[in-house]
Amino acid sequence: MKVYYCNLEVTMEVIGGKWKGLVLYYLMKGPKRTSELKQLVHGITQKMLIQTLRELEADGLVSRKMFNQVPPKVEYSTTELGQSLEPILRALCQWGDGYADTTFAEGEFQILNNEF
Repeated sequence: MKVYYCNLEVTMEVIGGKWKGLVLYYLMKGPKRTSELKQLVHGITQKMLIQTLRELEADGLVSRKMFNQVPPKVEYSTTELGQSLEPILRALCQWGDGYADTTFAEGEFQILNNEF
């Protein structure tokens, strides 16, 4: 039996880490193929992207749809459970905006993709 000492531990186990939030962020905007996600999530390796997608799928946040065609096509999208994280991810984006505005001097940073 796994023991958690607070609710945040459960949440962080499911969406914590460097890449899960970013992958979910981009999937909230609509279904994506692996290659699209690789381009959107800067710095992630192919291996790490696949591992992240598998973990999110195992946790029920992402679904994987295979199309029966040649070459094979796989598309990922958020499940209803994954979509339930949208307000939380929006709040994290807003917090990041505020933090950047108060922490960095003007011209010290640039957020390129600021649309949820």
